[in-house]
Amino acid sequence: MTEYQDLSKDQVVMGFVASCVEDVANRLGVDPGTMYRRMDAVGMIDQYLIPFYETLHTESRENLTDSLIESLTRWEEERK
Repeated sequence: MTEYQDLSKDQVVMGFVASCVEDVANRLGVDPGTMYRRMDAVGMIDQYLIPFYETLHTESRENLTDSLIESLTRWEEERK
């Protein structure tokens, strides 16, 4: 018999963030560590993914990944 453990809201949100980082990294063909650093450098994790989790997690994975790539590219360009 398998026992299930309830996750806290923070654990669920962090799992969502990790899956977003991995999905974007896979789509762009880079390692997740590099993608995490890129997303963190422009504030995408703390200022977008975590605060807007409730809305973002309702999107399809494909649409969300497309949107994150577009946003990341734009935010990186704005920082130059």
